[in-house]
Amino acid sequence: MSMPDAMPLPGVGEELKQAKEIEDAEKYSFMATVTKAPKKQIQFADDMQEFTKFPTKTGRRSLSRSISQSSTDSYSSDSSDDEVSPREKQQTNSKGSSNFCVKNIKQAEFGRREIEIAEQDMSALISLRKRAQGEKPLAGAKIVGCTHITAQTAVLIETLCALGAQCRWSACNIYSTQNEVAAALAEAGVAVFAWKGESEDDFWWCIDRCVNMDGWQANMILDDGGDLTHWVYKKYPNVFKKIRGIVEESVTGVHRLYQLSKAGKLCVPAMNVNDSVTKQKFDNLYCCRESILDGLKRTTDVMFGGKQVVVCGYGEVGKGCCAALKALGAIVYITEIDPICALQACMDGFRVVKLNEVIRQVDVVITCTGNKNVVTREHLDRMKNSCIVCNMGHSNTEIDVTSLRTPELTWERVRSQVDHVIWPDGKRVVLLAEGRLLNLSCSTVPTFVLSITATTQALALIELYNAPEGRYKQDVYLLPKKMDEYVASLHLPSFDAHLTELSDDQAKYLGLNKNGPFKPNYYRY
Repeated sequence: MSMPDAMPLPGVGEELKQAKEIEDAEKYSFMATVTKAPKKQIQFADDMQEFTKFPTKTGRRSLSRSISQSSTDSYSSDSSDDEVSPREKQQTNSKGSSNFCVKNIKQAEFGRREIEIAEQDMSALISLRKRAQGEKPLAGAKIVGCTHITAQTAVLIETLCALGAQCRWSACNIYSTQNEVAAALAEAGVAVFAWKGESEDDFWWCIDRCVNMDGWQANMILDDGGDLTHWVYKKYPNVFKKIRGIVEESVTGVHRLYQLSKAGKLCVPAMNVNDSVTKQKFDNLYCCRESILDGLKRTTDVMFGGKQVVVCGYGEVGKGCCAALKALGAIVYITEIDPICALQACMDGFRVVKLNEVIRQVDVVITCTGNKNVVTREHLDRMKNSCIVCNMGHSNTEIDVTSLRTPELTWERVRSQVDHVIWPDGKRVVLLAEGRLLNLSCSTVPTFVLSITATTQALALIELYNAPEGRYKQDVYLLPKKMDEYVASLHLPSFDAHLTELSDDQAKYLGLNKNGPFKPNYYRY
């Protein structure tokens, strides 16, 4: 049985008929126009070509930034002055001092607001500043520093100054400096020599300007990566011999210190902050767990669900990266040299492989070993098209970027810190930050975690500077356990956390002091 045709509503049928007639008329009119006036189409194409032209430099920059501007870009103006090297500029702060070299001192007010925001989540470091400010435990200390220059490290630098120290500072990474923060420090009177996008020559020039100043000689070093320590040791041996203490926070820098010590060339005591519990278990793990995704998302907009990722190294940094990637649905492989770390990776549900076994199939390669030549040219040649390659270790030695700077390969800058390296057959590898530290080069890191590290660094400097003669010999030391616990206790109020206290009987039973330390030095958290 067939269904009857649907009956239109009263009055609607006539309206539909009129609408159909109008539509047909418009269609005929459009086709007639196209048929009779083909030149219009050609003109339209010309118009499109004109639209894609950028007649002025300013216009090109504005459109580029509107399309792919990263939130990590520092505040800046579009003036041609930005293209002049800071080394060629004559700048003074409001007090008339020119003892600094930054991108643009006029950005200081903006940088000051960035520092104030960071202070809100660094309450423990601010608390330490207030507690010790009256005593000035760093009075007479002349600290030369080489770290990332961000709003968070600015809070540390200003804390050291508040505790009585004189500071001169450079950047440990040519891409991680926040220009506006460097300007704010310079305006506040800190001798800072750093800007984002330094050349290799600029990098060493900045370090030298910090160390080499008439009438001022450093007696403490705060380093991140060992470049500053190496420079003073090689270029200024007389200054190095008079240093009272070195504080180092990175795997790479600590490794270099142990090499000096083993060779009998370390003539000053050094504090290994990197292997302190408050650095390893918080900065290395929790910081990287959050910042790895931030850096990759900002630079590539990649979706991780179902992607195949290989993470080279399963230390604390690797563990943090893998946890974040796994949570987003990525298929994660691990490479490891250490059987203990490899077993941990297996127990955490990851497959441990050699890089050669998966290099052709993975979508993302992340290094975090602290070693060199982890990803070689051979690996890069075998990668699939559009594979993303980045580094979460401190040094830029993990990926063999130098081998990519050859005539047969083409480099194409896509965004800030994002390069396509193009092979002759058209294959592209996406290289982030030219193999340098991804999170601080391409994004930011959680302020609270950096507060833990910064507080640890400040206490290490205070300890070395005020230690009686003979307490520390010419060697590398770990932070005292009591100091680690103190750093942790300063950060607990942020979570409204309440510690349980041992009774006298319990403390006696465990053989502990009621006030700590609560774990022996060999305890592994």
